[in-house]
Parts: sequence; structure tokens; C-alpha cells
Amino acid sequence: MSAAADDGFRTYVEDNLDALGTDPGREALVHDGRRMTAGELRDLVYRMARALRARGIGRGQTVTLLCGNLPETVAARYAANLIGCRVNHLYNKLSAEVQATIVDDVETRALIVDPRLAGRAAEVVGRVPVKDVLVLGSASVGSDLLALAAEQSAEPFPSQAQPQDICTIRHTGGTTGHPKGICTSFGQMRNLRGRLPENRGDQRRQLVCTTLAHAAGFLVDSTLNSGGCAVLLEDFDAQTVLATIERERITHLFLLPPLLYHLMDHPDAARTDTSSLTSVVYGGCQASPTRIADAVRRFGPVLMQFYGQNEAGGISVLKAEDHDVARPDRLRSAGKILDGVEVAVRDESGRDLPPGEHGEICVRSDQIMTGYWKQPELTAEVLRDGWLHTGDIGYLDADGYLTIVDRIKDMIVVVGGHVYTTELEDLLNSHPQVLHSAVFGVRDEDRMERVHAAVVRVPGGDVDERQLREMVRGERGAMYEPARITFVDALPLTDAGKPDKKQLRLRAEQAATPA
Repeated sequence: MSAAADDGFRTYVEDNLDALGTDPGREALVHDGRRMTAGELRDLVYRMARALRARGIGRGQTVTLLCGNLPETVAARYAANLIGCRVNHLYNKLSAEVQATIVDDVETRALIVDPRLAGRAAEVVGRVPVKDVLVLGSASVGSDLLALAAEQSAEPFPSQAQPQDICTIRHTGGTTGHPKGICTSFGQMRNLRGRLPENRGDQRRQLVCTTLAHAAGFLVDSTLNSGGCAVLLEDFDAQTVLATIERERITHLFLLPPLLYHLMDHPDAARTDTSSLTSVVYGGCQASPTRIADAVRRFGPVLMQFYGQNEAGGISVLKAEDHDVARPDRLRSAGKILDGVEVAVRDESGRDLPPGEHGEICVRSDQIMTGYWKQPELTAEVLRDGWLHTGDIGYLDADGYLTIVDRIKDMIVVVGGHVYTTELEDLLNSHPQVLHSAVFGVRDEDRMERVHAAVVRVPGGDVDERQLREMVRGERGAMYEPARITFVDALPLTDAGKPDKKQLRLRAEQAATPA
């Protein structure tokens, strides 16, 4: 018997494998026409885990995933965690150079590869050798993990993982530079389900249309544990998502706000049957109250906002009953603090601020990360006396609702004060001819920050830069007036689905540089 079994600790994987075993014939995962039962998934996890152990891979080592949204990706993560490995799931759209840096940094013992990404895997291991490259199928690189697993027994066995062991290393989704590795323990992962938006029941059908490396992975865990089924799409495409909702009778959907806007703006939205939806969770970046009100009108009273961070876990929830289209102030908020979470809004000196005053949001709970991987100085900077300093600016109102105004790093310092980018985005989005916007700062030749905005107009819209600047000046004053407004067909998004302000800033800087 394992040490973990002796002290009564069970990992989230063991919980989920038990849940899969209660009804092995039920549909658990759907991908591109393939339907995997709970029993098939459970057996695959145990077989894969044994195959990994046969390669000498085990507790305390790192398994890195370079995988899309395959059912086998879920099984591979479970198998690696079951034998006590820490798992790092790469964002697929990062450059080979950044991926190789991460693979090296987290001390990857085995790289598990989606066969469709075999070419990229060859690039990565060409830069950073990895002892074992294992492919979820046959490919020109590495060994076939599925073939190795097929030779193994599916007999259950207990995990060796301890609560304090690192379970996951999740990286920030930066598109340049070296993303930070956020470490979460097995003990925290087991408790995380209690902080996720919950709606249990064996009729739950969760649609996954964002990368499993981000929040979607946790929602799959929650779905499988509850007896539901996860339908996996490789990426977000509004037309495909709408068709899948109707065909698969999807009940649960998670989207970042920009993707939610794309979904409801698609021409097929009005003629697609979305009546099966009972929960549309959004989060990951700031949402526009105007657009969220549009979404409530489109999909009904099923929206719920979840605010959290990889570093902090879940922080607050704006429930469906709080989505009152007549209360834009309430739609602007991130809801009320979750049970078991403490939030303080503090000024630069660390003083707690009263309701209504803006300051940095600080969080304390059992979900706070153990630290940044191999970055003790940075860890000490954000983790002080048990409180995580989130880097988000916000305030609590008298009713206990938390509102996020900006990221400290995104706030634009201008002559006479500072501009909160999300407040300006809300104002731009309120114009009837604006679908989306992103506001960011760009330094000029004198190193002064100037306010820039990228705007997506409604189809056929003809609002111009002068009109929008006049609206901003009239509503918020000259300090908030953008120095430049650029009209784009669509906002660039990160792997996770957030507006890519780094890319927009780079474009603006390049446009300002003389040829």
C-alpha cells in the first residue's frame, strides 16, 4: 500500500477515476466523432500510468504535454499525476523557442506529444534534449505511448503522490519572453473543485472550445467527476461552437469574454437552438457590461462570471441572478467573494482601504499557489504574510461586490493622473457601432505613455476616430481621450483567448517607427 493511502490522502485523479468507474458505460469524452466511455477512459489512464512507470518515470519528476484537445490528452495528464509526476501543459501557440525554454526550465523528464504536433516536438527537442518523447499515436518522433499502454494492465492501483507534492506547473500565457511557472500542489488540486462554478448532475454536457492547458482542463475534471460528459473541440470557431451546442445538446459552456462576443455576434446565433444551455461561465479577462447584457438577452439567465487567477485559485463569482441588464454597475463587477476566500483591497503602503476606494486586490485562501517555479524572489514579491498580491486594481462596494478596474501593469500613467484601460474599454463598447475594443499604452519618442485603442466596428458601422474621441472627451475628459484609435477587423487573442495587448502595442510601435 502506498504512503498516500496510509495517511488517507487521495488525489483528484483517484477521485475522478472512482467516478468514472461508477458507470463505466456512460459517455465521458467526445472528440471529432469519436465517443469514449467512462470505462475506456479509466482503463486508458491506468494503462498509460503503467507504461510511464515502465520507462522509469515516477513521483517528483516532470511530464510536459505538447498536446491539443484530444481525449488522450486528458488521459495522459491523469496518468502522469496518478504516478506522482508534476504536469506542465504547454500552450501550443507559443514559439518553439519559448516552449523549449519552458521544457528545459521545468526539468522535463518526458514530453508527451499530440501526433499532429510531431513537427513542433522535433523542433523543441532539437533545442532541448528530453530523455523520453512519447507520442499519443504513431509519428516520426518518439515512441507510441498508446501502443506501450496497450501492453499494460488496466488494474487499478493507488497513487504515490503526497498532498505537498507539486501537481501542476501552469505558465502565464505570455506571447513573448519567459512565462512564469505557477506551482499548485496535489492537496490544492483536490480541493479546487469546491471553488469552481458547480452544477452537478449526470446530464451535464460541457463544451470545451479553448485549450485544455487553461481553465477548460479544470472544467473537464469537474464534469467527469460529476458524472457528465465533455465534448472537445480543438479551438474556438463560432459557427462550429453553435452547431455543436445544438447537435450535442450542450448544457455547460466556458468562454473568455471576447469569444462570448464572437459567439453571439455570429449570424448563426439567431437561428441556432441554444435552449439546452443551463450555464455559460465567462472569465479570464475583463468583460464589457454592455456586451454581457447583450449576451443575457441572447442566451437567457444562464450567465455566470468567475474571477480567479492561476496564482490565487477562485476569488469571486457573479451569479446568474445578479446578471440584471438594468444594473450595468452590477454587471461591471466580478461578484461576491467565494466561501473560504479572504479579500483585502490595499494601498501601496499595505493599508486596508474602505469600500469604494481603489487599491490592489490581495487574497488569502488555501488555493494560493505554493510559489513560482524556481523563482523565490518573485514569489516573495507577490506572496507576503500569507497574502497573494494579485496585481489587479479594484474595489469592494458596500454590498460586498468586488469590481476589477485594471491590471497594475496595464494602467496607463498620463500627465495629470492615470487611465484605467477597462473603464475606457467599457465606454467605447457602449457606442452602438462598436463591437469590441482594447485599450493599451504606447510610449512616444519622449518615453511618455499615450493612450491607444483598437476598435472593432459592427458590420457596416462607419463611426470614425474623431467621433469616438469626442465621445470619450465629453464623457470622461481629455485625460482619457485616446491619442490614436485604430480600427481592426478582429482583436488578436492569446492562446487562452484574452485580447493580446502585447501584440497590439507592438503593432502600434511599428506603425509609429519611420520606414
